[in-house]
Amino acid sequence: MGRHLAVVGATGAVGQEFLRVLEQRNFPYDRITLLASKRSAGKTVTFKGRPHTIEELTEGSFAGVDIALFSAGGSISRRYAPLAAGAGTVVVDNSSAFRMDPETPLVVPEVNPRDIASHKGIIANPNCSTIIMVVPVWPLHRLCPIERLVVSTYQAASGAGYQAMVELEEQTHDVLAGRPVTPNVLPHRMAFNLFSHNSAIGENGYNEEETKMVNETRKMFHDENILITATCVRVPVLRAHSEAINIRFSRPVSEQQVREALAGAPGVRVVDDRAKNYFPMPIDSSDGDEILVGRIRQDISQPDGHGIEMFISGDQLRKGAALNAVQIAELL
Repeated sequence: MGRHLAVVGATGAVGQEFLRVLEQRNFPYDRITLLASKRSAGKTVTFKGRPHTIEELTEGSFAGVDIALFSAGGSISRRYAPLAAGAGTVVVDNSSAFRMDPETPLVVPEVNPRDIASHKGIIANPNCSTIIMVVPVWPLHRLCPIERLVVSTYQAASGAGYQAMVELEEQTHDVLAGRPVTPNVLPHRMAFNLFSHNSAIGENGYNEEETKMVNETRKMFHDENILITATCVRVPVLRAHSEAINIRFSRPVSEQQVREALAGAPGVRVVDDRAKNYFPMPIDSSDGDEILVGRIRQDISQPDGHGIEMFISGDQLRKGAALNAVQIAELL
């Protein structure tokens, strides 16, 4: 029997990116099944130059499936991922449903690939803003243990789905044409604006996105003591998240040491030209696989030399979601 691959949520923004990444990386499989809701069943999607018909996701969809890539939302994952695992399928799930489950490994291949071995049928893909942060931060944590991270995010519309990207484009046209703007997908106008991330606010004042960054990083780093605080913001960018990161190390670390650690780090590209004032930007990280890192400098508010500042940018749909999941599948 050859390898049978399934993609759940194949018509969504991340599902479509799954297919692009699988094709570009020439992922080895003998059969592929594309699954989505009853509403999308029967539609045709082109993959590797051939038409594929979307099938309805049902409880019996996973018979004979070896690996299933899920990106159809938490409620779908909670219902169907355990059924798939019970049928012998290994699920790589892009939702938040299982990320903090102690029985489920949460994996970024550049950070903790060994955790994959402990899976019990389900492996969780972290939150997009977490993935984009930890790829460049992990090699620095290995260089010198990090005591504290302060991160501010600049998050693209794609994180809220394909319809949010369409809404940003339409709002931009409307504003430029002098037409009124009525938000539908996101709670506030996105064109020529930015606002606090559109996830629910907890009792401590942190929204869900910020809390995910804290908890998921600690889990993948296997370090409950690392101090992390985040402020997550939506900005009028289509598909790449950017982040300003302030790091406090447990001992003095030089700017040069950071550059050297990042220069050889997998999944990272240093873009840091002070003379030309050229640093990571969403237009450069969009459609790319690497996390761009720049603005690397000593934190002048920490005269003991323990502090480093940097700015990063990475494609939310690729490394922030689909690419990371496919890399996990490749390791499987």
